[in-house]
Parts: sequence; structure tokens; C-alpha cells
Amino acid sequence: MEKALWYLLTATRGGANRARIINALTERPKNANELADELDVGYKTIRHHMEQLEDHDVVESGEESYAKLYFLTDRFDAYRDTFEDITEQIDT
Repeated sequence: MEKALWYLLTATRGGANRARIINALTERPKNANELADELDVGYKTIRHHMEQLEDHDVVESGEESYAKLYFLTDRFDAYRDTFEDITEQIDT
């Protein structure tokens, strides 16, 4: 998971938005439309990032096909300190 977080947050252009998505989902589960509105990012961009985060087991979605909610995974929570360390380093 640590390598996946470094890749997702620093090795690709969308890292800053992925960090913002993770922070938004820390508050509560949200669907893609809510994330797009809150973060002022296009819906398709949010969907792209959600696919990347799901592929790396950072987020998981609920069962609904319409307005499906996204949750941070238990596996991500085990590496939350790593996430905090990475975001502190990329903010400086």
C-alpha cells in the first residue's frame, strides 16, 4: 500500500486531486457528483481518479449503481500515517 500511495500521490499528474479526494472522503462517504461539486473538479475527472483509487484499494464503492457512495478502505486506514507523511512532503 505504501508504494501505491507514493505512486498515486506523487508519480502522476492527478496526485494533488487524489489527495483532495481522500481528504474529502475522510469527512464522510460521498458520491462522484458530491466530490466534483465540493472539489470544483469535473465529474469525468473524479470518475477517473476514483477508478485509480479503487484499483489500488484506497477506496471502495457501495453496491448502488446510481449515485454510488465511495468509502475509504480499511486497508487505507492502516496506512493513513503514510498518507499524512506523503501529503506533508508534497505540500512543501
